[in-house]
Amino acid sequence: MIIPMPMPAAEIEKLIKAAFPDAEVTMTALAEDNDHWAAMVVSSAFKGKSRVQQHQMVYDALKGRMGGQLHALSLQTAAKD
Repeated sequence: MIIPMPMPAAEIEKLIKAAFPDAEVTMTALAEDNDHWAAMVVSSAFKGKSRVQQHQMVYDALKGRMGGQLHALSLQTAAKD
C-alpha cells in the first residue's frame, strides 16, 4: 500500500492560484502535519456563484488531490468586489 505524502501549504496555494490568478489565498495549519489545513480563498471568479459552487471550483483546482494527498481542508471562499 502506498501512503500519500502530505501536501504543503505552498503547493495548495500554487494550484489554487493557477486556477484563479487573482485569488487571495490565506493558508492556516490546523495541525503540524502538512495534512490538515484551513484555506480562505477570495477571487472575482466566485462572483454570482453559490458557496457550494465556489467550493467545487476550488476542489477542481486541486486536481483530485483532496481526500488523497490532501487529507483535510477546511475551506472558506468569497467573491472579490
